[in-house]
Amino acid sequence: MQSKKLLIALLIFTSILSCKDDEKEKIEEVPLQTFVEPEGIKEFGFNLNDYIVKRDTIKSGDSFGVILERNNLGYPKIFQIAERAKDTFDITKLQVGKPYTLLCAKDSIQTPRCFIYQPNKEEYVVVNFHDSIHAYTSRKPIKYVEKVATGTISSNISEALEEQGLSPRLAFKMADEIYAWTIDFRRLQPGDRFKVIYTDKYIDDSIYAGVHNIKAAFFEHNKEPFYAFQFETDSTKGIKDYFNEEAKNLRRAFLKMPVKYGRLSSRYNLKRRIAYYGYKIRPHKGTDFAAPVGTEIMATANGTVTESRRKGGNGNYVKIRHNATYSTQYLHMSRRKVKVGDYVKQGDVIGWVGMTGNTGGPHVCYRFWKNGKQVDPFREKLPEAEPITDSLKVRYLEYIKPIRTQLDNILFEEQEPEIELAIEDDIIS
Repeated sequence: MQSKKLLIALLIFTSILSCKDDEKEKIEEVPLQTFVEPEGIKEFGFNLNDYIVKRDTIKSGDSFGVILERNNLGYPKIFQIAERAKDTFDITKLQVGKPYTLLCAKDSIQTPRCFIYQPNKEEYVVVNFHDSIHAYTSRKPIKYVEKVATGTISSNISEALEEQGLSPRLAFKMADEIYAWTIDFRRLQPGDRFKVIYTDKYIDDSIYAGVHNIKAAFFEHNKEPFYAFQFETDSTKGIKDYFNEEAKNLRRAFLKMPVKYGRLSSRYNLKRRIAYYGYKIRPHKGTDFAAPVGTEIMATANGTVTESRRKGGNGNYVKIRHNATYSTQYLHMSRRKVKVGDYVKQGDVIGWVGMTGNTGGPHVCYRFWKNGKQVDPFREKLPEAEPITDSLKVRYLEYIKPIRTQLDNILFEEQEPEIELAIEDDIIS
């Protein structure tokens, strides 16, 4: 009887050992990644899983202190944070409508630990007061995706792009930045066609931020080919121009107009008569471009700001010296963006359309000086932009060889698939 019990006990013990061996074998067979914990959701350099995340936008009447006090932080602590952060971030400049994020502790009152403010889509300001108080500005990761597009004109270029679901910004860039002086886009012909290599911009991989840049383009207008390649001619000042396959600059030294979305409302006229003044001659030495209040005003050429102020009938205005011969002036601005001594590049925003000074409606009065005398820019034979230097020409021609090959290999087919090449952080700028 006793031996029978011993036998049963031995069998049970052996069974247990066998089970453990089986479990051991099963554990060893399970892949390691099965036990890897998933990564947390990261944004602004923080693991959001560690916090209670509160997102909102700045409302009218909100301030840094009001927001934190509303979220259970006492005034003495708020004052301490503001004092420590002021050298890095001016907390009084929060703009209505801009988003902010509060990272709060997972405690009973959800104590704020960090305030993050986004003045634009790319930048953000972090005021961290969890352990020690510190503030800094950073940027979200940016990705540029290179793409190609083709189109054939039936009525206009915007329609050709729209049919393919492409951004109309491509049309504006080709018309205003590349071919403004070589192709009249108001007189395109049915059958004209184009190819373009460009980059789209994405923030945080998923937020589309529009067309960033056009690398190269080919336009066939009236059976005549027009190549365009972007090339940096001055790395110190960041000046880039578009040149053709023979290294000839495609633009003039001056833009045709200082606003992109405006209309010519009054021309330069030394014999202008106005009924309000009894039809007396009141010379108009500027060229007026009507546009809505807030429209961006651009420098029409590279140069240095010599005046930026408000004065009499001119209202808010900016004056730029381009060289020893030419200067330009921009009147009636609502606001000015530049100050005396600033160097501006052609196309840079220098202010916004307004109605300051003597004006009957929103517009920019554009004045043009040649050798100290105001002239009509539309009657002047304006100089071409600076040609590429001989030392750069050889490098330019080598640079465009593979890009031209890429352009030439793009076929004009309606169903041509888009080619994409992911390019990270500022590799293309």
